[in-house]
Amino acid sequence: MPMLSLFPQILFLAPLGTAIIRIAAGITFLYLAHFYFYDREAVSRTRVPVIGQVPQWLLIVGSIIMLGTGAALVVGAWTQLAALIGAVAALKCSIFAKRYPVAVPLSTATSLLLLAITLCLLVSDAGAFSISVGGLSFRTAFDLPL
Repeated sequence: MPMLSLFPQILFLAPLGTAIIRIAAGITFLYLAHFYFYDREAVSRTRVPVIGQVPQWLLIVGSIIMLGTGAALVVGAWTQLAALIGAVAALKCSIFAKRYPVAVPLSTATSLLLLAITLCLLVSDAGAFSISVGGLSFRTAFDLPL
């Protein structure tokens, strides 16, 4: 049975939807990288249960991981790996957002939405304007199979 759509003429643009969601998630992870790098002194004063105060070197490592995740999602390279790392980070943010607001810049709702986006990217295609790193090919919305 065909899909019911109000505008069936624009269904060929469906890969652009995934690309927009992927890029939005990537920008959010780039924001997290910026936050953990530039606000690491304030975050390092926060006490957490297992390790006490967070060392600044750990925040720098986390910032580098968020930078790599965000850049990979924006560019569209290694999307599933970046989405998996992003899902773990979003889950962490959603759990600790209310308890440690200084250390987590996102609200719980935003973190849960980011978790949903990354889980969708984990099981779906990267969408338009992504890079296939193994074959070094650049896919656009106009050369996708329709």
